[in-house]
Amino acid sequence: MASPSAPPRFELPKDHPGFSDPAYRERRAWIAEVGAAYRRGDPIPDITYSAQEDEVWRVVSAELAVKHREYACAEYLASADRLVLPTERVPQLREVDERVYGLTGFHINPVPGLVPTRTFYGSLAERTFLSTQYVRHHSVPFYTPEPDLVHEIIGHANMLASPVFAEFYELAGRASLRATTDVSLDVFSRVFWFTLEFGVVHENGAVKAYGAGLLSSYGEIQVFRDAEIREWDLVAMATQEYDITHYQPVLFAATSFEQMLSDLRAFFSSYDDRACNQLLSQR
Repeated sequence: MASPSAPPRFELPKDHPGFSDPAYRERRAWIAEVGAAYRRGDPIPDITYSAQEDEVWRVVSAELAVKHREYACAEYLASADRLVLPTERVPQLREVDERVYGLTGFHINPVPGLVPTRTFYGSLAERTFLSTQYVRHHSVPFYTPEPDLVHEIIGHANMLASPVFAEFYELAGRASLRATTDVSLDVFSRVFWFTLEFGVVHENGAVKAYGAGLLSSYGEIQVFRDAEIREWDLVAMATQEYDITHYQPVLFAATSFEQMLSDLRAFFSSYDDRACNQLLSQR
């Protein structure tokens, strides 16, 4: 069946790599409509990916696998080994959901694209990760201006296959529900960004990545050690500015994986509006 024309709510910005490709825009719109029509608890619909999309997945997953062996933390590598993603084709979200749920009890559900901040974080409290199903434009296989299936699966799904990381995602989701003010949610989001998205840790004498944003970015994972890597400091994270459109110039490294586990568990377990105010008062 032919894909419908791109509805306005799914239009791409003019600086998007796929903006000048009508076929890609129509396909993105169709896949987004599939995600928009999904209702929680329904069977996750399969997408018939093209040979071009399969090739993007093959190239990116193969190159990232090489980088992961050098730069990823041990827990991520072990988790990826448990999930066992296909390498020759784009995985269906349905099969990834089934596999992750069997490992850690986390679901992965489709959405059309970016969702409101509270919706995304709140779903984590219910052990559900909201994921796109579209693949980045083939002209730039190692770059995407917004989360696509490569980022969601290679970054987040691999982490969610780890009981350790799955616990943190759920704790983070619960913490977000207790962040009732915009300021409190913003502080929470910054800590989430500098840990579960762009976290690094000292491990076996080297700085290793554990954040999904780093682990799913071919370009950034090669250069993250050139960033200003600061000492682990949740107060500093809570006020540190960041730009999602550029490589991160500042990262925070835990002295050990155990420190990261202990501190994040304590932070997410106790975070609320009052904790936010106490954190900001320490600046």
